[in-house]
Amino acid sequence: MPAGHGLRSRTRDSFSRPFRKKGTIALATYLRTYHIGDYVDVRVNGAVHKGMPHKFYHGRTGRVWNVTKRAIGVEVNKQVRNKILRKRIHVRVEHVMPSRCTEEFRLRKIKNDQLKAEAKAKGEVISTKRKPEGPKPGFMVEGATLETVTPIPYDVVNDLKGGY
Repeated sequence: MPAGHGLRSRTRDSFSRPFRKKGTIALATYLRTYHIGDYVDVRVNGAVHKGMPHKFYHGRTGRVWNVTKRAIGVEVNKQVRNKILRKRIHVRVEHVMPSRCTEEFRLRKIKNDQLKAEAKAKGEVISTKRKPEGPKPGFMVEGATLETVTPIPYDVVNDLKGGY
C-alpha cells in the first residue's frame, strides 16, 4: 500500500509527549496570559487533540494577533514556492508557549537604558550601538630563525638501477 498523506501522517515522534512529561497538563499552561503582539512558539501537545495545528506549524514561532476564550490566533510565516505567506491560525493554549526569541533584545534594552542614565548623570554622550569585533592586533615573533628547505634532486639513472 502507498504511504498515507493524512493530517497527522509522519508525526509519531514530533507529536508524542516527552519522557516523564505524560499525564495531566500543568495548570500554568491554562493560567498564562497572552497579549496581542506577543511572540509564541507553536508546540503541539499530542495529549490534546482539540485545537491542534497542522504538523507544518509545529516548532514555528509566530505573533499573537487574536485572543479568544480557549485559543490564540497566531500569525506564522509559511514559504510556498517563491513567496512567503502570512498564515493566520487559531491554536488552543495547550499547543502554544511564550517564545524566548526577544529575550536578549529586552535585556539589551534595559542595559542600554541604564548606561544612558549613568552617562546623562555624568554629562557624557555614549553610543549604545553594537559594533562588530574588529581584527586582532598584530604582533612580532621574537627569537625565531628562518630555515630554508630545498628538495632533493630527482636522479633518473640511479632510480632505474634499482629495478623491480
